[in-house]
Amino acid sequence: MILVLVCLGLVALFLAGSPVFAILGAIALYGFASHGIDPSTVIIELYRLTREPVFLAIPLFTFAGYMLAESKAPQRLVALAQALIGWLPGGVAIVVLASCAVFTAFTGGSGITIVALGGLVFPILRAEGYSEKFSLGLVTSSGSMGLLFPPSLPIILYGTLSGTSIDALFRAGIVPGTLLIVAVALLGVRQGARMPRHKFDAGVAMRAIRAAGWEIPLPFVVIGGIYAGWFTANEAAAVTAFYTFLVETVIRREVSLRKGIPHVMTESMMLVGAVLMILAVAMGLSGLLIDQEVPQRLFALLQSAGATRWVFLIALNVFLLLVGMVMEIFSALVVVPLIVPVAKQYGIDPVHLGIIFLANLELAYVLPPTGLNVFLASSRFRKPILEVGRAALPFILILALGTLVITYVPALSLLFVEH
Repeated sequence: MILVLVCLGLVALFLAGSPVFAILGAIALYGFASHGIDPSTVIIELYRLTREPVFLAIPLFTFAGYMLAESKAPQRLVALAQALIGWLPGGVAIVVLASCAVFTAFTGGSGITIVALGGLVFPILRAEGYSEKFSLGLVTSSGSMGLLFPPSLPIILYGTLSGTSIDALFRAGIVPGTLLIVAVALLGVRQGARMPRHKFDAGVAMRAIRAAGWEIPLPFVVIGGIYAGWFTANEAAAVTAFYTFLVETVIRREVSLRKGIPHVMTESMMLVGAVLMILAVAMGLSGLLIDQEVPQRLFALLQSAGATRWVFLIALNVFLLLVGMVMEIFSALVVVPLIVPVAKQYGIDPVHLGIIFLANLELAYVLPPTGLNVFLASSRFRKPILEVGRAALPFILILALGTLVITYVPALSLLFVEH
């Protein structure tokens, strides 16, 4: 009876809008108390988290992403992509995809992308002749397209929670992430093939390259440096943070030291603080689950039900989509410590599992009626949620097919991963 009351109370707190980390903490504390475990475990987990080698990468990459968002880098990024590939059939749609993917990878979440880039790229799509429905669906689905590319914060969080190499996860995401972008881009090409095409203008392209000259090296330094083994995720984060700070405050002077930097630090560290609180209680909760052998019991239950590897993957897809529809991605990752041991029993590589996690959560962002991107796009463009959901439906189908391919073809994720 007490357990039922506790569960009902937690559900009531969730529906009332209580922070996810508070609910997770309450679950962990109740579990500790009911099993006679010292509740200070949560504090110990927070201390242990701060000693993780990858810990520094989280605030540094987040700071760099917010620096880019505060400057005029998004406008330069879109102008550069439009000048270089806007002349292709469906070029403007590809511009939107590429711009959003790069921006999401550096800012760590689709929310900032839709807010910062949505109002910029949506009018461009409409001016080029794309229908309102297509433009709305494209922007909504593009908001999370960069989550599989470095230096994506969700990749770092998955690696921290699962004990998986961050560098290996960064390498693993490149092919699946490219696959999803290409699949969506083909739909844009199909739409753009009926529209007048622009001629490539070398003068405009050179001006766009010069304008974005300081931002262009950034993704190549981060991605190339990690893939080439020049530096680790921590070192890449330090280089990225210092470089963006230097460019946007000293060279371009678009973010002032007096007002801009305090604002960027406040906003970015608020996100980091929220993420760390979720991580701390999630790690404490995972310790409880492992101590009580919950993963082993779950695996035994699945085995007794005759669940094969393929059945487990189908169930995992459905489960992650449901979780991703009701939680934002950082909170949704709290289930990682529960799933990873079970997946290992089925012979699923933890690196591949990480890409499955993020691909499904990326898709869940776009699923109506509760997907985060649907809500953000509805608010940003002042459209009913059902209208946004209908507009995103073709993109949802494409992303769903891509996610299934990523799930059942592990070679795509493990192509550049050394074992």
